[in-house]
Amino acid sequence: MTRVWKWNRPVTVREVLEDLQQERSIAYTTVMTVLDNLHQKGWVRRESEGRAYRYEAVSTRPAYAAALMNDAWAQSDNPAAALVAFFGMMSDEQRQALSDAVRIVQGPETSEPATASPRENPGSATEDDGR
Repeated sequence: MTRVWKWNRPVTVREVLEDLQQERSIAYTTVMTVLDNLHQKGWVRRESEGRAYRYEAVSTRPAYAAALMNDAWAQSDNPAAALVAFFGMMSDEQRQALSDAVRIVQGPETSEPATASPRENPGSATEDDGR
């Protein structure tokens, strides 16, 4: 999938093979089998081009990662505890990315007024406290 996402366009088995062969020896049939398996699983779609196929990712890499996280979270018997543990593993950079993502999802219409103090609204986070 990494190679298919890399180009962000439909690719042939030959293109993926040539890219992989820059790093290691691999057979054409191996690449063809893997791309066929990805197609069977619904991760890529393919279109015929002469005697070959062009393969294209069904979703973006970020969407795929999000689906994996959602599946893992949904399987937890205690989703809140799973999130706390996950957030505890995050680096400061990852926490900032999470904070930015929450702001984007909430949008400007759901943000708290700038005049609300933490005492008036105990659930809100401020810029200074790092949450």
